[in-house]
Amino acid sequence: MEFLNEYGIFLAKAITVVVAILFIIAAAGGAAVKSRKHDRKELHVEKLNDKLNETLKDMEDCVLDKDQLKKQRKAEKKAEKRKPSDKDEDTKRVYVLSFDGDIKASAVDTFREAVTAVLEIARPEKDEVVVKLESPGGMVHGYGLAAAQLDRIKSRNIALTACVDKVAASGGYMMACVADKIVASPFAIMGSIGVVAQLPNFHR
Repeated sequence: MEFLNEYGIFLAKAITVVVAILFIIAAAGGAAVKSRKHDRKELHVEKLNDKLNETLKDMEDCVLDKDQLKKQRKAEKKAEKRKPSDKDEDTKRVYVLSFDGDIKASAVDTFREAVTAVLEIARPEKDEVVVKLESPGGMVHGYGLAAAQLDRIKSRNIALTACVDKVAASGGYMMACVADKIVASPFAIMGSIGVVAQLPNFHR
């Protein structure tokens, strides 16, 4: 009887240890899957014309009365018929990319994929790429890679414009300099390429 009691206690301990090990393995596997999902890059494509038109229509719905609104919609339909389609080969297309940089230029991987996607469809000497750029600068190798992505666009003979609302300094300015044209807001911080380092100074 005493042997059975001891065996039962041993079996309970063994089962507890096995369950604990399985729980730890399952938790580690779940964390790995989550981190893999987090690292997966996603590309969001949005047609800006449609977004702007929807905003305009919402404003008109609030401002115009019923008769004015009816006339406006009829005029829009007529203009839509006359307007060339976005799929027309002669229509110029503008692709807008965003780069919001930190000190490590951690957005460069997603940015590289976006540039690759645009280069698959953009037409040389016809279309244009506009980059909304914001960055205070950071590590040389990260921003060097980001600037190289912009150079890929230039090398395909596609017009490139950099737009800066707030700041493009150091590595961010290096990226902007690759573009054919830089458009900046009046109070944007531009320029200041340099290297800052701290070294211990032993005197005497």
